[in-house]
Amino acid sequence: MTTSFAAANTATAAAAGAFASSSDAKLQIHSFNGLKGTGTPPALSSNSLLLSKRFGVFHSVSASPSSSSSGPSLIVRAVSTPVKPETSKETKRSKVEIIKEHSNYIRYPLNEELETDAPNINESATQLIKFHGSYQQYNRDERGTRSYSFMLRTKNPCGKVSNRLYLVMDDLADEFGIGTLRLTTRQTFQLHGVLKKDLKTVMSTIINNMGSTLGACGDLNRNVLAPAAPYVRKDYMFAQETAENIAALLTPQSGFYYDMWVDGERFMSAEPPEVVKARNDNSHGTNFPDSPEPIYGTQFLPRKFKIAVTVPTDNSVDLFTNDIGVVVVSDGDGEPKGFNIYVGGGMGRTHRVEATFPRLAEPLGYVPKEDILYAIKAIVVTQREHGRRDDRKYSRMKYLISSWGIEKFRAVVEQYYGKKFEAIRGLPEWEFKSYLGWHEQGDGALFCGLHVDNGRVKGTMKTMLREIIEKYKLNVRITPNQNIILCDIKHAWKRPITTVLAQGGLLQPRYVDPLNLTAMACPAFPLCPLAITEAERGIPDILKRVRAVFEKVGLKYNESVVIRITGCPNGCARPYMAELGFVGDGPNSYQIWLGGNSNQTSLAQVFLDKVKLHDLEKVLEPLFYHWKRKRQSKESFGDFTIRTGFEKLKELVDKWEGVPESSTRYNLKLFADRETYEAMDELARVQDKTAHQLAMEVIRGFVASQQNGKSE
Repeated sequence: MTTSFAAANTATAAAAGAFASSSDAKLQIHSFNGLKGTGTPPALSSNSLLLSKRFGVFHSVSASPSSSSSGPSLIVRAVSTPVKPETSKETKRSKVEIIKEHSNYIRYPLNEELETDAPNINESATQLIKFHGSYQQYNRDERGTRSYSFMLRTKNPCGKVSNRLYLVMDDLADEFGIGTLRLTTRQTFQLHGVLKKDLKTVMSTIINNMGSTLGACGDLNRNVLAPAAPYVRKDYMFAQETAENIAALLTPQSGFYYDMWVDGERFMSAEPPEVVKARNDNSHGTNFPDSPEPIYGTQFLPRKFKIAVTVPTDNSVDLFTNDIGVVVVSDGDGEPKGFNIYVGGGMGRTHRVEATFPRLAEPLGYVPKEDILYAIKAIVVTQREHGRRDDRKYSRMKYLISSWGIEKFRAVVEQYYGKKFEAIRGLPEWEFKSYLGWHEQGDGALFCGLHVDNGRVKGTMKTMLREIIEKYKLNVRITPNQNIILCDIKHAWKRPITTVLAQGGLLQPRYVDPLNLTAMACPAFPLCPLAITEAERGIPDILKRVRAVFEKVGLKYNESVVIRITGCPNGCARPYMAELGFVGDGPNSYQIWLGGNSNQTSLAQVFLDKVKLHDLEKVLEPLFYHWKRKRQSKESFGDFTIRTGFEKLKELVDKWEGVPESSTRYNLKLFADRETYEAMDELARVQDKTAHQLAMEVIRGFVASQQNGKSE
């Protein structure tokens, strides 16, 4: 359906202007002592005024005739400019908070900047366009004049992408981007290289084809994750439905996105009634009823906010890295009954600032399924009202919970929720599930999960993927591990699709190096302005070097560790959950993190700083050598590093003198004598390979020729 927001936008702008002109008036401010205990917030008279101490936004408060029986409800009207007594101490706010406050709900000055002939936009507009799903970037490989472009990120709850939208994104990448699509760790597309003059064309095309970039970036709820597997099972389907409802609940309502890109016309499907009801409910003082943004108000959230929904055992979503993690709890018959809720996860940090840190989400409580939207809203409002707005390094909800403690946080959330949380329900062990390869959906159709290195769809792979998706009219899903799933495949299509996929380099998982299957990297250079060193462009070589070390110390080919690489400490590829994490901390230099595990339930720890790229083997060889020889039965690399302890590991690194020749210098399964080994080693070096790698290639080639009857 289509709705015009022009009149509402004009009224909003007029109201903001009227308030600004009267901002010098002296007002009597009613004192506010904060929330107390777990009782109902104190009732205020209709003429009382409430000042939010947390971020300086002025609210007027009055009793509502439709209040609940427990007492008068609070009607909170957000106003554009904070008003304070002359004697009050100014509350410090970050520059971004001021920009949001004066933006007329994320419109100004972006609307004016987009009309200029300049290839870029100013600082304020750069902050605001994030809410529209875009970042301004420039090519950092170039010297001299900056070549500006924009990265667009879509919003796809559960990673769902319709056949129509995929084909449109594929076309846009070729016509307006750099010819590639990128699958992100939050189940979305990133389109790089869009010029400013083409932004409206690209945005409107996405919107007109039932896509969106609204809220994919900025200080609000980001894309809501859920398992990408299209299983026809009650729990999976309910998790995905819940993720979509949460995404709808927390979608901005003021129309700024549609004003900017499609001239005020809003394209969306009808929302479920339970979403509309939960959004409009203000029985516990959560809303700004007279605001175009009933949940977000003028200031939106202090920082980005991330939510994931999943089912027991399935940790494909990296549940504990999110601000809110939601887990479906079902009864013995598989019928969903409610949800466990976890809060306070987050990956971002700042180098050399110890007060910033990655953090895992912790249990908040259990709610029945009919209450999930109200519980989510209560948590978001708690962060909105109490999250720090003075220093963006500390504005994520994890720092609020770390400061308060979970008990105080729970008590405040319960006031906005209106109920006590029940005790968390017990769950089985978590597993990482990639969903690569062929699987039954449960409705007679198949789905196929495809590994995409670092999520970068390009070249022949991109061409072949499009051919299959277009020919068979397939819908797709993006996974939180930067892979893609082809859905609803008939059994008769399996063989021809497999053939075409192989031609595009999209191999079955058994043909992909196990190290690559779980590895992730952020884009970093050349376009990310925050990158300190390489990630996506550097990870192929790093993985090859890790594989070479594996072979050198005698680890088998089918063994693996979870490796994640980022070009800066912000943690976009979640390196702090890896068994071996590389975090850029200087030119060609990485901070090494160890201790995560394969099911993504353990936080890694800093092991070494400032490890130069050319020195990686000096660190990795002793670590993998001693893991091979001193690990317990089936002990993973991450668990081994934690059990051994970092002091001992650093000692092993410091004293390392190379792999002892007697143990692994020669692989006797391949080389019967030193002379043969050295000859093969010399040939291998010319091809930038190890002797073992080259020997295996020769052997495989010989076996293949024998099988084909072509032996020479």
